[in-house]
Amino acid sequence: MATTAREEMRRFWERNERSGRPLSPHVSIYKWSLPMAMSISHRGTGVALSLGVSLFSVAALLLPEHFPHYLAQVRALSLGPALVCSAKFLLALPFCYHTWNGIRHLAWDLGKGLKLPQVTQSGVLVLALTLLSSAALAAL
Repeated sequence: MATTAREEMRRFWERNERSGRPLSPHVSIYKWSLPMAMSISHRGTGVALSLGVSLFSVAALLLPEHFPHYLAQVRALSLGPALVCSAKFLLALPFCYHTWNGIRHLAWDLGKGLKLPQVTQSGVLVLALTLLSSAALAAL
């Protein structure tokens, strides 16, 4: 007895609706943990850094002036040191986080630090190193 794909899909959805079960696990059913949040953040910073470098590269190719010209324009705005330091910190933060967390992942690839307490400890260490190195870069 041959059936069409449309009929098969209709039967499939009717059976799922009758069972009352959710379609699939959703992220909202999980209890958030530090490793889970850091994994998602690592992916997000990777995408953000990739987009940032790509946009900067395209801008460098397409804008009519050279980089020192645009840097002089930013300096001419006479922004306060607190604002400049904050901006530098925010630019350094995703770079530092992605770097330190990437090193953590490389350690995991070697089979080191995979027990749950070690995963949490290394996560806290990554966050501390991220804040310290971002602050150091912003102070330059």
